[in-house]
Amino acid sequence: MPSHLGHVHLKVTDADRAVEFYRDVLGLDVTERVGRYAFLSFGEHHHDLALQGTGGAGDDAPDPREARTGLYHSAWEVDDAAALRAVAERLAARGVAVSPVDHGISKALYFDDPDGNGVEVYLDTRAERDVEAWDGRNERFDPFSL
Repeated sequence: MPSHLGHVHLKVTDADRAVEFYRDVLGLDVTERVGRYAFLSFGEHHHDLALQGTGGAGDDAPDPREARTGLYHSAWEVDDAAALRAVAERLAARGVAVSPVDHGISKALYFDDPDGNGVEVYLDTRAERDVEAWDGRNERFDPFSL
């Protein structure tokens, strides 16, 4: 049986734009570029995220904004509230629309990357709140007050 998720692979219309976004917003480093592919990592593995440039219109990549089944979002955990606030600040500086949601077990920022792929950056708050399971809570919070 698998022990963990190895990486996420996204098809994007512009690999350079996507690299800049994931590097500057989430702090990933480029480990390798091969043609229209880019591999990014937080440092422990060769890559946590693979980006495949599609070349734009006419390519076979599905439009990620279409209402369809499939990937809803990729989720990226941060270590502390300061890191979550820093991501919120970087997103605000780029003019990215963000939905901050307090789930009781986590505080999360939901947003789209430049190609419309859903992204979640979250802080696990189960230990500090002594809560083990999600109770269905979805309340807005101010990420700049963290």
